[in-house]
Amino acid sequence: MKKHIAHISKIDKILGAHIKRIGPIKRDGEKTLNPFEALVSAIVYQQLNGRAASVILGRVLALFGESDFPAPKDFLKMSDEKLRSAGLSRAKTAAIKDLAQKTIEGVVPTSIEIAKMKDDEIVERLVSVRGVGRWTVEMLLIRMGRHDVFPTTDYGIRKAFQLVYKKRKLPTPKVLEKHGEIWRPYRTMASLYLWRILDTYDK
Repeated sequence: MKKHIAHISKIDKILGAHIKRIGPIKRDGEKTLNPFEALVSAIVYQQLNGRAASVILGRVLALFGESDFPAPKDFLKMSDEKLRSAGLSRAKTAAIKDLAQKTIEGVVPTSIEIAKMKDDEIVERLVSVRGVGRWTVEMLLIRMGRHDVFPTTDYGIRKAFQLVYKKRKLPTPKVLEKHGEIWRPYRTMASLYLWRILDTYDK
């Protein structure tokens, strides 16, 4: 990761100053992440704080009474009523079942398949799942250790960018996309630092 940090620091002196202040960020990508399991969790966590989402996810998994993560077919067999009794909304229940169906159909790639695919190909495939947008897929890609992901619609990224570059207004995703070109091919590292910078401003 030193190569990534050195590239960004050299090409962008403003962000580089913050990188020097914060120091190295250790990053361990989960390259063998199971896409189905990761997306089930992502759907549950949408629009909820971490603690509440964790409790609901635990209740959902407990419905199946197994130590292993339930398979797509298990979710399809489970009634909507039982899933909702664990705390899932109607929309999230429908999204998880659509995810399960599309996983069985092969629309959702396996971890082996996804390792051979380009980022844009993965996004195109996964956003066809109900309730899964580009941001959710980008978070998955970052967790998988992809090097050049830049979630320009993420509020935290936009707010950090505003603070770092002293913008009067919250920048649009288009503005971020344009600036982020200089960070290629290591935009994930820039994203991680922007999130960390925002954390330091919030303290």
